[in-house]
Amino acid sequence: MKRLAIFFFLLTASVGISMANGQVSQRERDVLVDLYNSTKGEQWKVTWNLEAPVEKWKGVEVQDGHVVGITLFMNNLDGTLPESLGKLKYLTRLNLAFNNITGVLPKDIVKLESLKEFRLEMNRIKGSIPQEIGQLKNLEVFSMFNNFLSGPIPETFGNIKNLKELNLSSNNLKGIIPKSIGNLSKLEALGLFENGLEGEIPAEIGKLGQLKELVLANNQLGGEIPVEFSQLASLQILQIQNNRFNAYTGLKAMDAKQFLVFDADDKSLNPRFNSIEFDRSRMADTKFEDDENNENNE
Repeated sequence: MKRLAIFFFLLTASVGISMANGQVSQRERDVLVDLYNSTKGEQWKVTWNLEAPVEKWKGVEVQDGHVVGITLFMNNLDGTLPESLGKLKYLTRLNLAFNNITGVLPKDIVKLESLKEFRLEMNRIKGSIPQEIGQLKNLEVFSMFNNFLSGPIPETFGNIKNLKELNLSSNNLKGIIPKSIGNLSKLEALGLFENGLEGEIPAEIGKLGQLKELVLANNQLGGEIPVEFSQLASLQILQIQNNRFNAYTGLKAMDAKQFLVFDADDKSLNPRFNSIEFDRSRMADTKFEDDENNENNE
């Protein structure tokens, strides 16, 4: 019995050391290999040595034996995303921005319920955003500007109460801005520039007290600017030019001093906002802040 107890003690200790060292399961490793193969990993700028431990692979963050982050920003990924990505249930960050990823979003992407940051900017992804996107309750960032997304903006985005940044600019989205966006009390940046959106701006947007940046330019939005805009006391960047608005009453109730960037088609507003220095480089709302550029996992 003593020998058996010692055996189990050593086995447990071995597993503990293995987990502490960041070794991941074969299941999660297989998902990463799927990603490597489906995006021509051998042609990446910084490729993976598949013979090395997973925790040594560029941009892969491992914690407690699970893959919790994948950051392959501007790394020449070329191909489609594998359906198996949805198996990485511990993943909190997926940053594949500025690559050449094509195809559609895997339907099982909505199973990544631990995900906090989802960045696929500047790729070539088409198709619609899954209606089930609202299942990702922990999301803080969802950014897919400059792709070829089509269809409507899912109403279920309004279920993601932790969302701070939603950027869908420069796509082919149609339909209206969902009223449910007004539920996102933590939202700080909303970018819907250059799509085919129509209808009025929902009055519910006025409830976004933390909103600092609102970019709706180059759509087909119409009607009046909601009077509820006067409640957006945190707003610093507002760009609504190149739409079809017929009244700007909601803007006239705002404090011009709060803006760093302002752009609208109504020239009568210019005297009120003429002290604002327009920064045209922000119009497309295609800024990118990547904290992992200097990541050491190379």
